[in-house]
Amino acid sequence: MTTQRTSGQRKRSFAAVAAVAALLTTAACGGGGDDGDKGSSTGAAGFDAANNKIAQASLAKKGGTLKFGGAQDADSWDTTRGYYGFMWNFARYYSRQLVTGKTEPGAAGAELTPDLATGLAKVTDDGKTYTYTLRDGVTWEDGKAITSKDVKYGIERVWAQDVLSGGPVYLKDVLDPKGEYKGPYKDTSADKLGLKAIDTPDDKTIVFHLPQANSDFEEMLALVSASPVRQDKDTKSKYGLKPFSSGPYKFESYSPGKELTLTRNASWKQASDPIRKAYPDKITVTFFSDANQLDQRLLNGDLDLDINQTGMSPQGRTTALKEHKGNLDNPVSGYIRYAVFPQSVAPFDNIECRKAVIYGADHVSLQTARGGPVAGGDIGTNMLPPSIPGAEGQKYDPYEIAGANKDGNEAKAKEALKACGKASGFKTTIAVRNNKPVEVATAQSLQASLKKIGITAEIDQYDGSQTSGIIGSPENVKKKGYGIIIMGWGPDFPSVQGFGLPLWNSKYILESGNSNFALIKDKTIDGLFDQYVTTLDDAGKTKLSTEINHKVMEGAYYLPFVFEKFINWRSDNLANVYTTDSYSGMYDFVNLGLKSPK
Repeated sequence: MTTQRTSGQRKRSFAAVAAVAALLTTAACGGGGDDGDKGSSTGAAGFDAANNKIAQASLAKKGGTLKFGGAQDADSWDTTRGYYGFMWNFARYYSRQLVTGKTEPGAAGAELTPDLATGLAKVTDDGKTYTYTLRDGVTWEDGKAITSKDVKYGIERVWAQDVLSGGPVYLKDVLDPKGEYKGPYKDTSADKLGLKAIDTPDDKTIVFHLPQANSDFEEMLALVSASPVRQDKDTKSKYGLKPFSSGPYKFESYSPGKELTLTRNASWKQASDPIRKAYPDKITVTFFSDANQLDQRLLNGDLDLDINQTGMSPQGRTTALKEHKGNLDNPVSGYIRYAVFPQSVAPFDNIECRKAVIYGADHVSLQTARGGPVAGGDIGTNMLPPSIPGAEGQKYDPYEIAGANKDGNEAKAKEALKACGKASGFKTTIAVRNNKPVEVATAQSLQASLKKIGITAEIDQYDGSQTSGIIGSPENVKKKGYGIIIMGWGPDFPSVQGFGLPLWNSKYILESGNSNFALIKDKTIDGLFDQYVTTLDDAGKTKLSTEINHKVMEGAYYLPFVFEKFINWRSDNLANVYTTDSYSGMYDFVNLGLKSPK
């Protein structure tokens, strides 16, 4: 997911190394023996009280305004186009899917449960046919019934990549691998429902016909890109400014990059929705250009939580760990933070030049720049997150990143430079988002390590809100000479396909909204993915997952930084709050409530 779920897209604020050092000292001390209030009806619930468990579960009351803050707006609030993890989490306030993750803490949250559908899929035809029946009483915000045709149309929009680029395209690739359907905007059929892979025999029944089985297909239907969209309300590229609601809340107002307000959808019926409790009357999001300002508002109690869910800034978390530890959780996220080397930019078309950067990097310094072991995470040694079946964590460390070379291996780096014909080094550019100070700090750390081995790296800070058009355009990356891109990625769903397919499969190289930044075109990797999707037994899938990760690391396309952890804030007033594996360690937004509605 782009870290945001995919990809990307986490916001942090930067402070000097001294602030990071202060954080590490505080964290190591554990802030003393006082973990804050252990769960009384007033005050914070206690440190890590919502980490894979529910804090203040029974205290949520109906009413009030739930207040989010953020240092970054969504890439899009259009259910088809959004790819940030926090957007997928938040979008369930105004969109529903056939199935979704359970509203339970930890690993249970990643299990699927029915939403619009009456049950999980009836799977027939050796895993190639999936049939669902819609619940009674599911409606749009104007009270009209949601039909199977609305679900089909919403899914068909994924095909309109020329108009609606940016979101995940798994459904398109699985249902129409030959690319025969041209999308609803170019559909010549009268009802614009010409995608042959989906049947809607009546308004309550929807049937998916896969050309070949895919072991993760139902996971794809749980993504918000599979949300229904009503054809007469589709404003195409403008839909993200005011999506038409199928959930308990609807858009009241939205000013991009400034604020978003949701209010109750009076047509939503609790009886039709087993997932959402809809506690607050209103939900607001305020966006800040300065992450330190956001953290201060959290510390002051003006806001309930950070919508980006990427951890507090060094300055904010240092204060929070010292003075408000009971308001904090320290979850492992499903994200890996890394540098990636586009092969279109010389000399990174040469594997030895890529290896030189991996060996030359000071991995402890990179970890420290990201927040250290507590707020940054364990040193990353490969590209498969620990939560994915087939992951080996630091046991798989082909470049000795967390071992003998954790401070960098100058000798091996220089050997690699000589092997790639650049014995005296070379110049390159590191691309980093300007609204992510922790990424800028990481880029500066990498720049300093590379200088020691003769690689001169300039840092180019680009507009983080324009990620998909800047680094997501291979043509622009080549033109700008971005040899190293700082990025992060989390699983779209918990499998190697849900994490690695958009990053490593050659079919996923896109002209815009691209996430295969390394431009990997490896027949072995593509072949292993082809095997994976038709493998239905878990042991076989796990083995292939491990093999894919090994092949990626052997290609030296990435320098992993950390298997990420972060420090997240929840207000004293937040109730029914817990982290979930469904959204990579974020709090599950959909059933948050307030103890004292106001």
